[in-house]
Amino acid sequence: MTTLLMIIGFGAATSVVVGLGQKLKLPWPALMVLIGIAGAFIPTFAEITIEPELILPLFLPPLLFAAAQKTSWALFSIRWRTILGMAVALVGVTVAAVAGSALFLIPGISIAAAIALGAMLAPPDPVAVDAVAGTVSIPRRIMSTLQSEGLFNDAASLVIFQTAMAAAMAGTEVDFGELAVSFVISAVVAILIGLAVVFVVWWVMEKIDHTIARSSLMLMLPFGVYLIAEHFHASGVIAVVVAALEVRRRDVEGNSAERVTQASTWQVLEMLITGIAFGLIGLDLRMVVESEHADLGRAVLVGLAIAAVIIAVRFGWLLLGTLIERRRTHEDPDAAPLNLRDATLMTWGGMRGLATIALALSIPATTDTGEPFPGRSYILVAAAVILLVTLVLAGLTFPAVVDGLGIDDEAEKERAATKAIAMRAYKAALHQIKTDDSLPDEVAEPLRARFKMLYTQLLGTSDDQASSDQAAAFRENREQMLQVQKRAMQTARAEVLKARRERGTDPEVADKVLRRFDLQSVLVL
Repeated sequence: MTTLLMIIGFGAATSVVVGLGQKLKLPWPALMVLIGIAGAFIPTFAEITIEPELILPLFLPPLLFAAAQKTSWALFSIRWRTILGMAVALVGVTVAAVAGSALFLIPGISIAAAIALGAMLAPPDPVAVDAVAGTVSIPRRIMSTLQSEGLFNDAASLVIFQTAMAAAMAGTEVDFGELAVSFVISAVVAILIGLAVVFVVWWVMEKIDHTIARSSLMLMLPFGVYLIAEHFHASGVIAVVVAALEVRRRDVEGNSAERVTQASTWQVLEMLITGIAFGLIGLDLRMVVESEHADLGRAVLVGLAIAAVIIAVRFGWLLLGTLIERRRTHEDPDAAPLNLRDATLMTWGGMRGLATIALALSIPATTDTGEPFPGRSYILVAAAVILLVTLVLAGLTFPAVVDGLGIDDEAEKERAATKAIAMRAYKAALHQIKTDDSLPDEVAEPLRARFKMLYTQLLGTSDDQASSDQAAAFRENREQMLQVQKRAMQTARAEVLKARRERGTDPEVADKVLRRFDLQSVLVL
């Protein structure tokens, strides 16, 4: 009952904090962490414990699935070098740097335990940066790169962490050859599982002619994919991301009502789950700090030193990335980072979150031999400090950093991209009307005018009087025109989905246009 009270309390607090964050122009996830920290001093909440092995399966799949649906296979085909560089190579470099620092700073820690610490602290949280960055206007090219990185870095970190923990518990050394093989096998199996599960689910959904039932099945998909992958010792993270990408690839133009229903449902669930998760992080920080540490002050200094190492490594890696990405702008005009400002913003956007707290809480007090886990108290305090620095401090100061850097939100560029996709859909719809022989010209003309009105609405330039006149003309021949309009709308949505799958298209921009057409179809048709 106490746990249920905590969930309801954090859920209600999320609704309030989101509105408060908008008024104060502060990222609400960071505020939820502060509320969680305050809640830890309430006796009833302080007694709440959630098993560490449940944190990732409960919170990570739906949040990853929601984040991954904002991208596409086409975008990954362009960004694969960036993904490998930041989600795999940067994770490895960060693990090595943290492990080396830990061996120097933490007395009695073993190499395996130091590597486990590095894996725990290496991956930025895609949910954190997505939620925090949503409070400010930053270029889509930077956000999409951070999102792409965040979708896969947990996979590399979890494999490293599990391998290092097994060695630390047994008192042996980490076999790096075995680690590399395990990661490759885990990734390949996860990809196959993600594709296979979506194939089966899609086959089942084709047999169900009920929008709510189909949407309910889609809500269960990320949890099922994650658990199946973990059961076969594959990466649940990669499996969920692959499943989300494949679901969007299979999307068809006739699913308007389903897309509208799912979009609204996911928006509510994503906000609530994110709020509860970050409240839980704050709640658990007290448990992490109260780790029976004899010298808390020294442990905090060690944590601050490791936080500085993590930030420095990330900044250095991103500076190196600017040299590489500048050479690839002909292939990917929206690449990032391209300059010092990009690198600085993306460094500050490397916020740690769910994975870090879950892995920290999973570290046992003793090894398999019954001896105290080497450096455990320092490890837990370091994790708490890194979360406070990279999530709370970075989150609260993120808007100021964006303003200080003078980052251009590139709103005009996004409007141009929206206009290009809307124009493609508009032309496709008009072509469908022109080639339809079921309507005479005097009936087709008001319909063409109606699609012109829809196009101007998509661009935010509609004329109210013109819209009213066109609507009146439409009503005169409503029954005759509905079927042609339906086919034209379907053609327009098909064109948007086609554009979304193409290399160089920002999936989120395409989704904005698609949602407008979906809403028009649901409301009008």
